[in-house]
Amino acid sequence: MVGRLLLVCRLLVRDLRRRRTETLLLLVAITAATATLTLGLTLTEIADRPYEQTRTATAGPDVIVTPRTTGQAALDELAPMTSAAGVTDHSGPFPIAYLTMTAGGTSAHAVVEGRDTAPVSVDRPAVTDGTWVRPGGVVVERAFADALGIRTGDTVSVDGHPLRVTGTAVTAARPTYPYAGWHYPGSVLVERGGLVWVDRGDLATLAGNRPLSYTLNLRLADPAASTGYTVGDQLTTWQAIGHLNGRLYSDAQRALLVGSWLLSGLALAGVAGIVAGRIIGQRRRVGLLKAVGAGPAMIAAVHLAEYLVIGLAAAATGLAAGWFAAPVLIRPSAGLIGSVHAQPPALRTMIAVTALAVVIAVAATLVPVLRAAATDTVHALADAATPPQRRRWRIWLSRRLPTALLIGVRINARRPRRARLVTVNTLITTTALVAMLTVNARVVRFDLGYTELVNPRWERGERATLLLTVVLCVLALINAVVSTWTAVLDARQPLAVARTLGATPAQAGVGLAVAQLLPAVPGVAVGIPAGLGLVVSVSLGEVQYPPASWLLGAALGVLLAVAALTAIPAMTAARRPVAESLRSAPT
Repeated sequence: MVGRLLLVCRLLVRDLRRRRTETLLLLVAITAATATLTLGLTLTEIADRPYEQTRTATAGPDVIVTPRTTGQAALDELAPMTSAAGVTDHSGPFPIAYLTMTAGGTSAHAVVEGRDTAPVSVDRPAVTDGTWVRPGGVVVERAFADALGIRTGDTVSVDGHPLRVTGTAVTAARPTYPYAGWHYPGSVLVERGGLVWVDRGDLATLAGNRPLSYTLNLRLADPAASTGYTVGDQLTTWQAIGHLNGRLYSDAQRALLVGSWLLSGLALAGVAGIVAGRIIGQRRRVGLLKAVGAGPAMIAAVHLAEYLVIGLAAAATGLAAGWFAAPVLIRPSAGLIGSVHAQPPALRTMIAVTALAVVIAVAATLVPVLRAAATDTVHALADAATPPQRRRWRIWLSRRLPTALLIGVRINARRPRRARLVTVNTLITTTALVAMLTVNARVVRFDLGYTELVNPRWERGERATLLLTVVLCVLALINAVVSTWTAVLDARQPLAVARTLGATPAQAGVGLAVAQLLPAVPGVAVGIPAGLGLVVSVSLGEVQYPPASWLLGAALGVLLAVAALTAIPAMTAARRPVAESLRSAPT
């Protein structure tokens, strides 16, 4: 047993050293999928950790009560809540008004809260720049200030009253911009907006004849008990605020998780293509191992061990890449404080990513490895491909095909599974491109007051989609190159035979390119409706379809990319000397 394990390890190390380029391609293919999955799962932590740290730093409340009534009626409604069972501390009630703030010619809804200069025990907003509220000044929630381009020292207008920005701050008592909870007094319909603080004495002047609302912050003996409160338009728990903050990442997380499925499919196709090429090159070695007494189980173990090691290495690489890239590519909201690197990835993330890498490695290699292990010894030593199944209608059709097309059809007939991998590769690539075009066709801005501002939630989703598209295209290009390389490796002798029978090098090269292009056509044709259907299935709103010219351009672009990537290696392989190609190459 020890001797067999030693043999497996020696052959594994030997293959990894001799085939470094292929090993690197395998690592890249699986890492792309695992890193994207890590990004998608880590986004939840990016939303949760900074809010928890912000809540601790600002003495965030457990429950926030904002009655629908206004004026004295609201104060009377809030009075008994400060002494309710389970309440250990409180701050407020603080007056609030739902007004409009203008900065640099841009107007937006603003929840204006009146505060005192003295600190309180519950909900102490952390000033990130400048100073806290003072008469004649305004402090802007940092994410809201970033959206409007406001800096300390600027002058803004709140319902026509000019105020100097004395600072920016963050809080855990309300969701970060744009979910501050702006609404008309007495209304249950909540609109998007930002949060600002002013001196309590200035609020009545800013509100004019509008009735003031009030908000009360409560601290509970058991913060987890806030989940027992009936959450509505008048009461908000800290868990609900954390959930709203997490919505900023929902589009990006959905895009990355769906993208990890697509990348997993591409990785399966790419790994299967690389494995097919490696096994073609190792066919004679399989025969030699069988000749010296190795059984099918031993041969399968030799091959699978190599791919499992690569899969585990890709899982570790993907975890590290995704975890470190998450805060850089999709940064936390400016309305929160704290580091997202405070803790390593969660255990569930590590398990999911490792499982994905192992599944890709095993699923893509199991069938070709078992087929190689079950190959007859003489057949393996002869290094011959299985002849195509002949059908009368195929023979009739082949007589009427041009030489180049006939060569391409025959190559695919000899290796139908490889042709299916090309179809899968182009299908997933086209699906991703069409989905990206469909997403970009949507309206990316929303009304915020009386103007249009960029939606931070959409910004993060768009950034994730762009990253995903780039990774998908790079992996698809790698798969196309690998598929061509595998086809060139396997078609050396058939192309040499065709040239011996009269085919020119140009016809042989075009035939090899056609062998890659033919299975790409159905993949592109199915990928267009698949991409549209993918967006419809995961979208929560109305889908706006891209113009037909965009879809046609994407389809032609994929086919042209396949043709360009296969043309050069195909023509190079076709010009190889016939005698050299007909000789069996040692492995």
